[in-house]
Amino acid sequence: MTTPPLLAAFAATILSIGDGDTLRVIDPAGQRVTVRLACIDAPEARQPGGAAARAFLAVLAPVGSAVTVRPHSADRYRRLVAEVGEVNSAMVAGGQAFAYRRYLTRCDRRAYLAAEAAAQRERLGVWATPGGGVRPWDWRRGVR
Repeated sequence: MTTPPLLAAFAATILSIGDGDTLRVIDPAGQRVTVRLACIDAPEARQPGGAAARAFLAVLAPVGSAVTVRPHSADRYRRLVAEVGEVNSAMVAGGQAFAYRRYLTRCDRRAYLAAEAAAQRERLGVWATPGGGVRPWDWRRGVR
């Protein structure tokens, strides 16, 4: 899979779901692109809530659906970091991902934080556990 050069928004088709914040698309040139959803961090696959986050993403972005990809950057794994339609914010609003404060600079910070606060108030998804449980960035560092 290749990472396209950073460019303006483009239309794509969902090929598969990786986990709660990663999916694969096919771009207009026919290239398969791995997309890391910008602005959010979802529970890891083996982390409590990981399977639910992946399932929620699969509903928001079903395989075969057309989406608009708005690139932000590329990450160290050569994935395209992007917002995909309204999927990223819907993941946070549904309590299936956290607003990734460290990487909100190119995002609508207020909107993401407001969506997270609303999900927390309503105890949706990860927020069904008091405090939201272990954050994915801590889980990856082994803080459990």
